[in-house]
Amino acid sequence: MPPVSDTLRERLDRATGHLETPVAAVDLGAFDDNASQLVARANGKPLRVASKSVRCRALLERVLAMPGWHGVMSYTLREAIWLVRAGVTDDVLVAYPTVDRTAIRELAGDQKLADAISIMIDHPAHLDIVDQVTPPGDRPAVRLCMDLDSSWKPGGSLHVGVRRSPVHSAAQAGALARRVRARPGFRLVGLMSYEAQIAGVGDDPPRQGLRARAIRVMQSRSYPEIVRRRAKAVEAVGDLEFVNGGGTGSVAATANDPAVTEVTAGSGLYGPTLFDAYTAWRPRPAAFFALSVVRRPAPRIATVLGGGWIASGPAEASRQPSPYLPAGLRFKPDEGAGEVQTPLVGEAAETLRPGDRVWFRHAKAGELCEHVNDLQLVDGETATPAPTYRGEGHAFLG
Repeated sequence: MPPVSDTLRERLDRATGHLETPVAAVDLGAFDDNASQLVARANGKPLRVASKSVRCRALLERVLAMPGWHGVMSYTLREAIWLVRAGVTDDVLVAYPTVDRTAIRELAGDQKLADAISIMIDHPAHLDIVDQVTPPGDRPAVRLCMDLDSSWKPGGSLHVGVRRSPVHSAAQAGALARRVRARPGFRLVGLMSYEAQIAGVGDDPPRQGLRARAIRVMQSRSYPEIVRRRAKAVEAVGDLEFVNGGGTGSVAATANDPAVTEVTAGSGLYGPTLFDAYTAWRPRPAAFFALSVVRRPAPRIATVLGGGWIASGPAEASRQPSPYLPAGLRFKPDEGAGEVQTPLVGEAAETLRPGDRVWFRHAKAGELCEHVNDLQLVDGETATPAPTYRGEGHAFLG
C-alpha cells in the first residue's frame, strides 16, 4: 500500500489537475474529521467557530451544520453583519473591540442585527463610541461581551501571554460590569477570556527541547491560575448568557473549566503547520496550496513560481509555509519562501520537472484565503470551488 502522503498527493493532483496554479484546496475528509475530533474534545460544550481561521462562507456553513458547533466568532463587526445578512448564522461574537462607526450605525439601526451580534468591550470608551454614533434612546439595546485578560502574571512585571484587555482581575471585571449596567442602551451578555499562552503556543516546538520543557512548565502553572481567576470574574460580573474561552490548542482543557459555557476553535479545522507543535492533539492537515515548478537551476534544486505566503506573528521560520508533497523538500536557507520564485532543495527535488506541482501547507489557517479567490473543496478525487472572503470581494482587515 502506498504511503498516505503519496495517496493524498495523487488525489489532490487528480482533483485539481485541470486548474492553473496557484491553487488552494481543502480535503473535506480531513476537515470533517477534525471538526468531529474537536467536538469530542469539547466534552459536550458547544464550539463556536473562529471565522478568521476559515474565511470561506461555504466551510463556515458546513461546520455549523455539524452537531456540537453553534455560532461564529468573527474578527470585525463588518464581517459579522455580512455573515448575519447572508444567513450563515444568527449568533456572532465579535472577538475584538470595534471603532468602526459605519458598522456600528448599521448594527444599531437593525433589530435583527442587534439581536444576533455581540460586540467586544474592555473599556467604557467603547460604549462612548456607540453612543456618539446613535444615542441609546434611538436604537435597540447593543449586546456586549467583556474581554477578560487571560495572560499569566506570576509576579512583578512578568507578563506571559498576549496583550489584550486591560481587565485582568475579578475586581476590575466587576467594576466594568457595574459601569456598563448603569448605562442605558446596552446589555452585557457575555464574558470572553482567551488563554493565548496555552491555546496558541505549541508545547513541542521542533528541535527546541529546552524551550518545550519551559513551555510545558509555564502552561501547567498558568492553567490553574486562569481557571481560578475566571471563576471569580464570572461571579463578580454575574448574570451572563455565555462565558467563552479557549482555542484549538486548548479545547479539552478549557472545556473542563466549570465556568466556561462554550469554547472557540477554528484553526484545527484546517490543521496548519503551527499545530504540528502540540502534543495534546494534532489535527489532520486539511488545507493546502499548490505551486508549479518552473525551472531547474541545478540537479537538486527545483524552483516554483511564488511561495512567499508568510503568516502573521513574529518574523521567524515558523511563519513560513512548508513544502509538504512530495515529501523531502525544504527551502534554501539563504532564500526561503520568495515573493516571485522559491527554490526548493532535497532528494525529492531531483524528481521534479517544469510543470510538476509542489503542495504546501500554510503556517496559519485562514490567512491562506487572503491569497486566493477560491478554495477547491476536495471530496475523494473531485473538486468543487468555493469562494473565499477575498473571492466574494471582502477584505475585512485589508
